[in-house]
Amino acid sequence: MNIKKFVKNFVIVIGVCVLSSALYWNWVLPCDKHGLFEVEKGQSLLVVAENLKAEGFVQTEFPFCAYVMYKQKEKDLKYGVYQFNQEDDFLSVADKIIKGETYTIKITIPEGFTVQQIDERLAEGGLIEPCDLDPSQEGFLFPDTYYFFPFVSADEITQEFLDNFDKKLNPKLRQEIKNQSKTIFEIITMASLLEKEVQTLEDKKIVSGILWKRLEVNMPLQVDATITYITDKKSTKVSIEETKINSPYNTYKNRGLPIGPICNPGLESIKAAIYPEPSNYWYYISTPEGETMFARTLKEHNVNIAKYLR
Repeated sequence: MNIKKFVKNFVIVIGVCVLSSALYWNWVLPCDKHGLFEVEKGQSLLVVAENLKAEGFVQTEFPFCAYVMYKQKEKDLKYGVYQFNQEDDFLSVADKIIKGETYTIKITIPEGFTVQQIDERLAEGGLIEPCDLDPSQEGFLFPDTYYFFPFVSADEITQEFLDNFDKKLNPKLRQEIKNQSKTIFEIITMASLLEKEVQTLEDKKIVSGILWKRLEVNMPLQVDATITYITDKKSTKVSIEETKINSPYNTYKNRGLPIGPICNPGLESIKAAIYPEPSNYWYYISTPEGETMFARTLKEHNVNIAKYLR
């Protein structure tokens, strides 16, 4: 073989190897970085690529853009927050954004949580700062499982709760409330009492009937849960002294519904408030085991108290 030709070929091979190595190290190799990255709604491919490079998730913009364009997805990038790992190269980064594999924080709000409890759970999840939620939304932050993007604001979270509430309280339920000449606020306030007082749907419907009946004859509701809402006690036991607390939520001292909901009720309790079960009962208690005992007279009621609560 001609020595000059050999040297020339050798130099070409070395050059290709060096170029390939440079391309690999500067284009293909993962950036060895993990973290969260946000694609905002309406951002162009180039802006996303530049941001990825600026934040250290890709080595350079070109291969990322070329791959997305090859997939014909340059106008269909899914907005949201993404979590990238150290082993993610530009291909896996692009695929996650193309497929919309967003990173969300799962938050479950149990039925009966107060605004304060919801606020604490969201703060524990790193979504808000403590006391970011508005207490005036009590009753309307619908309990459910939610998936939130990181960096979401407290206002956006609240709106998600309220939108869900609006969907759950469908036109049929709204019409029934209107037919009864009641307001949604009154229904949700009643539902919040039922949520805290009794457990099963059937018992909630009967207690709903009892409480609406008491309102009709201007009899005090005397709902213990309104007292524990005031005192923030974990125990369901209420003392005589506590029933005398001066508060618009005190249904022992004040007649009528409390000034507003005492928790955020689920759909079952809302329906029980809308569709009460008529009965001959005027009184009820909840045993420590969660069973509801009903009574027609005050005498029967006192017997139940002596038997199950003392």
